[in-house]
Parts: sequence; C-alpha cells; structure tokens
Amino acid sequence: MGYSFEACRDAVRAGDAGMDVQRHDIVIVGGGCAGLRAAIAVLHQNPAASVALVSKVYPMRSHTVSAEGGAAAVARDDDSIEMHGYDTVKGSDFLGDQDVIQYFVEQAPAELAQLERWGCPFSRNEDGSVATRAFGGMTTKRTWYATDKIGFHMLHALFQTSMQYENIVRLDEHFVTKLLVDGGRCGGVVALDLRSGEMKAVLGRAVILCTGGAGKIWPFTTNGNIKTGDGMALAYREGAPLKDMEFVQYHPTGLPGTGILITEATRGEGGYLLNTEGERFLLTRDYGVGAKAELGPRDMISRAIMLEVRAGRGISVPGKIGEYAHLDLRHLGEEIIDGRLPFVRELARSYAGVDPVREPIPVRPVLHYMMGGVDVDIEGRTCIEGLYAAGETACVSLNGANRLGSNSLTECLVFGARAGVHAVGFAREGGAGDAAEPQLLEQCSAEAARIEALRGSKRGDETLAGLREALNLTMEEGTGVYREQSAMARTVSAVAELRKRYQNLHLLDSSRVFNTELTEALELGNLIEVAETVAVAAKARKESRGAHACEDFPTRDDQNFLHHSLVHRTPEGPPRFDTKAVTLGTWEPEERKY
Repeated sequence: MGYSFEACRDAVRAGDAGMDVQRHDIVIVGGGCAGLRAAIAVLHQNPAASVALVSKVYPMRSHTVSAEGGAAAVARDDDSIEMHGYDTVKGSDFLGDQDVIQYFVEQAPAELAQLERWGCPFSRNEDGSVATRAFGGMTTKRTWYATDKIGFHMLHALFQTSMQYENIVRLDEHFVTKLLVDGGRCGGVVALDLRSGEMKAVLGRAVILCTGGAGKIWPFTTNGNIKTGDGMALAYREGAPLKDMEFVQYHPTGLPGTGILITEATRGEGGYLLNTEGERFLLTRDYGVGAKAELGPRDMISRAIMLEVRAGRGISVPGKIGEYAHLDLRHLGEEIIDGRLPFVRELARSYAGVDPVREPIPVRPVLHYMMGGVDVDIEGRTCIEGLYAAGETACVSLNGANRLGSNSLTECLVFGARAGVHAVGFAREGGAGDAAEPQLLEQCSAEAARIEALRGSKRGDETLAGLREALNLTMEEGTGVYREQSAMARTVSAVAELRKRYQNLHLLDSSRVFNTELTEALELGNLIEVAETVAVAAKARKESRGAHACEDFPTRDDQNFLHHSLVHRTPEGPPRFDTKAVTLGTWEPEERKY
C-alpha cells in the first residue's frame, strides 16, 4: 500500500529540513481513547500498515483517564437501539445529526463488548451480566461502569492492547505544532520533542487528530492542564472550519474552588441535590426535568443550580469559594458508596474536606466538555484531504447542543475506529502521496524557525499569566451557563484583542530540554484561537438551545436556528461565520422537557 513498517522504521534520518524525518502510513495525534482506538482499527484493517502515535504526554496520562461515571450502550432487555437513539436526539435538543446518531447507537454495544474482551473490568451484576447504572437524560439504565473509574480502566485496556502491535511507533511527549498541508492535502505533522527541544517531521499518507477538548479556555473546569484545544487549532489554521463551538457543557457537580469532577454516577446511584433550605429543588420547582429530577440532562440541572443561587437559596460557607448546592449521598449508606463510588468518597475527603457517608458534598456547575469541534463527516473526514478527526476534538454532530453523560467515551471508541478504518483505506489508495514531500519539508523548516524565534523571545511585554487570566475572565463572563448578547459581544472584541496582544508575548526561558514556558506559550496560542470561535458562534445564535442559554432570546427557534454553526479562520481580520444543515430523520423536533 505504500510504506512497509520496516521501511518506515529505517526512514528516520537527520538532514531533511534540518531535522529528523519519519515516514508512516497513518499519523495519529493524541494518545487517549479515540487515538488508541483509531490505531488499533488501522492495524486490524491492514496489519502491514505503519502508524505513528504522537502524544504530548505519555498515553496513560491522557485525559480519558479522568473519566469516572461510565460508557453508554444498550445492554438490557428493557432497552433498545431506538430508545438510545431517541434519548440522544432529544438530549442534543434536536441538533444532533440523526444518521450519525443511528450509526453510533448501533455500534456502541459491540465496541464496549470488544473493550471487555481486551480487558476492561466492567462491574458485574450477581448473575454475571454487565452492570449498568442510570445517567441523566437516559430512559433506562444503559451506562456500563467500572465502579467510578471507567476512564482509568478503559485507557489501560486500550493501551495494553496497542502494545501488541510493533507497527505502532509511539512518539510520547511530542507536541504537534503544525499540520503539513500542500495543495489541499494533509501529508503529516511537525512536532516538538519536549525532552530534547528538537523539531521532527512526521510524514504520513493520512493524519487523524484525537487531541481532546479545550476546557482550559475557562477558569473553572474539570479539564486537566493538557486540554488546550491543540487539534482544533491545528485544523482551524489550515482551513478546516470548527462546528457548533457555542455549545460547551457545564457539568452540574464540580467541587468549588478546584473544578474536580464529582461524577454523574452519584446521581445515577440515587444522590439528591439540595439547596440551603435542605429542599430537593429539582422536584419542588419547575426546571423542566419533571420526575427525572436529578437524572435530568446536564444543561438543565446546571441552569437549575444557578437559578437557585440567584434566588438566594445557594449555600455559602466561610472559607469556601462562591455559592453552591449540596449533593447528598448519606441516604445511600457506606456500603453502596464504598462499593460503587469509592473514588467520589476519596475526592470529597481529600479536596472538599467532607465524608459523603456523613455529610453532603458542596457542588456547583463546572465547564466539562465541548460539543463542538473540527467539522467532520460520519467517516471522520475533514474538508482537507487526508485529514481526519475523532473524539472530543471532532464534531461529527453526535451531541448537538447538549451531550448526554456517558455517550462521550463510547463516541471515542465508535468514531475513533471508523476514522482509523477510513484513513487506512485512503492511505492504501495512495493517500497524500509522495510528490509533495519537498514542499512539506520546506514547511517543516519554516515551522522550526518560528518555534526557535519564540523560544526565549523578549520581543514584547505581555506575560503568559496575564494573557491567560484575561482570556479566562472574558470567556467566563460571555460564555458561562447563562449568556447575554452584550456580554458575548464584549467577549468577541476582547478575544480578538488578545489575539493581537499574543504577538507581543515576552518569554524568558531559552533552554531546550522540557521548556515548559515555550509549551505553555504554544498552548495559549491554541486556546485563544479556539476561544474566538466559541465567542463568535455564541453571539451569532440568537436563541436558547441545549447548553446555549441566551437570556435575550430565552426560547428555541427552529425556524431560524435549526442549523449547525461553522466558523472559518481568515488570514486577516475576524473569523468568517457560516451555517450547515442538520440531518434530520426519524425524530422530528419537539418541545424538550422531561
């Protein structure tokens, strides 16, 4: 099909473009759930293919490891593919593409069963069947779990499976700074070796982006420091639009002050949300969730907590940050908490100073997930030939305006696999080809020069901390749980100004080995690029739908806004905004209430 593994392995050499050059069939950027699943799928499809897995952290430190609650797929007699599909469409506030959703729910059970065969230790019922728990917005119990450490176990199973394949060449602690695109075709990446400070060219017949989300745009988030929108920014700079970026998910239950996630599994196991009066406000007040109460979808419950705080029923304790609600698990008892939610008890004790067996946990909405991402089709293809994306980096339009909890991990499996299969097929047919290699290596030289100029640059007076804080503050003001047109307009202007100020960044560290200041500067550039698309798309949507709650336009407007948002980067000036039709199907839009 092109490069044999042996040829790729021996093709690493110095001298091309002044740096090491590797040649592979498939280049995957990101070593988490989606990236590892894509790599395995490539080699199942073609065992002779060569795969480069480029990750800025050791794969087991990818953010997948932090997932707690579970992964969704039909497993019970009282469930069906149709029910999972409807729940997902309704959860998306009818902005999810229904062909994508149909494929997803059909493939989900097989993917999770395959993961179990690879060693994921799902919790079991007494009869030996896989255990499932309730999750918000789901009609029935369909979330497979492994106590409350599903991400840890999934990532272990995928990583150890990937290690069976010598054809996977891992480039750990390599930060991709640029996609190599010539004539509309993607032929590889340029990566900074964080350990040595050297730049490397990693050429491939197809590239798959699996780098996760961009939660560090906001100051209060469950996301770790590595979630800086790298893949989104890489694709965006080369001409791929970002889709549905206005839709960012606030998880209802983060620990105040830290942003640490308290999993939805707590409510799936029967936890209650209480206000300062000890009232289960989701049952006693009309917040749209009906009898589902704590098992309503995340966008609705996050807004309910914020409204309770606004109404003066939030809880405030000296020494704690802000006002919040209480998550009460005491009635579950120590046996259930230790048996099904041991990590929650550990987190609450360590970071909130409370034991959930004996006292409620303070919680407030926290930025958790991005429904938007690189615009891709059902195969994971972008508009750039040879470039694919999967997982949270991508927007295949599964989640629409609001993601249901526990769909995301399964999404990484289903669409990571599909992107891998399609990418290796594209590579077999010739892929990006070899003709453009001289031009790609010229781009490598230019990128190496850019990075070297940034290292220890003292050209301006802007600091990393100052720019990052300004970005966090304006994004929290304009794109929080509740939004308002004038605040969003201010945020659009503020982020555009930050993009200009970034050019005057002042860096002090000129060293090469693990230059974390340089890495953070590159990540901040990605965050600013992605943040601008969020703000622009949010201001353009003059309705309330899913996670986008605009107080100026409090109702959903299907006549004017039943469409996807696209934001395109322009060489000069502000981003260009466009729209794209939603793929409807079996389920027609209806009022979304539970």
